[in-house]
Amino acid sequence: MNFTFRNPTEILFGKGMITEIGSRVPRAGTVLLLYGGGSIKHNGVYEQVRAALKPRRVVEFGGIEPNPHYETCLKVVELVKKEKVSFILAVGGGSVLDASKFIAAATCFRGRDPWDILRTSGENVKAALPLGTVLTLPATGSEANSSSVISRATTNEKLFFTSGHVFPVFSVLDPTATFSLPKKYIRNGIVDAFVHVMEQYMTRPSDAPLQDRLSESVLQTLVEVGPVTLARPRQYEPRATFMWSATLALNTLLGSGVPQDWGTHMIGHELTAFYGIDHAESLAVVMTGLWRYKMKAKRAKIEQYGRRVWNTRGTEAAIKKTEDFFKSLGMPTRLSAYNIDAEEAAGKISARFAERGSAFGEDGDINADAVFKILRKLK
Repeated sequence: MNFTFRNPTEILFGKGMITEIGSRVPRAGTVLLLYGGGSIKHNGVYEQVRAALKPRRVVEFGGIEPNPHYETCLKVVELVKKEKVSFILAVGGGSVLDASKFIAAATCFRGRDPWDILRTSGENVKAALPLGTVLTLPATGSEANSSSVISRATTNEKLFFTSGHVFPVFSVLDPTATFSLPKKYIRNGIVDAFVHVMEQYMTRPSDAPLQDRLSESVLQTLVEVGPVTLARPRQYEPRATFMWSATLALNTLLGSGVPQDWGTHMIGHELTAFYGIDHAESLAVVMTGLWRYKMKAKRAKIEQYGRRVWNTRGTEAAIKKTEDFFKSLGMPTRLSAYNIDAEEAAGKISARFAERGSAFGEDGDINADAVFKILRKLK
């Protein structure tokens, strides 16, 4: 197998590491402090970050939404240009971090329409402002990868882009900064990380035994510490282990040299765009339904996963163990839990993929017709 692995992000992990920002952010120029709904002002993170940034000139933008809006990001781009920002510091969960990457790229974009960054999946990104992150919600892995997902509220679209220019320069991971999170957010993060691993693992055998074992170890760890960190939200060790697992789930290492799927994400993004359910909620609904649709191609890996992760035999047993794990976290696995009509969703979302001419999955065979068949069975 041939591959190129590069991850330039410096990880600053552990208690009190926010203070290290002071030696990483350039002193000259203006820093944009980007955050979401303001929870960082209630858990002490904001004060720690502002103290670490002294004596730099800082401008702030708060109000990045969950599933960050393109329209909001463009407002921030205007602010960045007006204030001549030279470095972006994103403090929050995956949505804030994803927004910071798009803002960093859109600020330097020379095309007419910044949405083209997302239409082309980042192929036209030639430069971006440098950025750092302080992670307050483990889930997406955005703190250590080059990907971003942005929603356009006016058209109900949700697209991603990837570019080596938007790897964070550094990311601070302090598990204590996550202690005050609602349980729902932690539940979502566990499921999100689990599915991220699966998108890189649950394909077909590819003579990559080390990659398989790395993926399985992250899955086993999430199964072990997920329920514990939900039950004991202020216990450091399980929260730290979960936080690091979520980063490793999508820092580009597990997917190096192996086929990748991402069909669950592609379909899940549209469920979020049309119906507003959380990203992780959409993934938990779609994933095993997609496995069942692709059973012939995925059978060998599902059976391997069942043996190694769950010590069980057979594809249905492995699928049931997965769905039962999600349910044990309080995560539904069917559309009916969100009052979404499966036939309606299948029609809407398959039509969108038909319009785009989309085909995805490790074999490029998940098209509009396949999406319809997958979703209509997820009642």
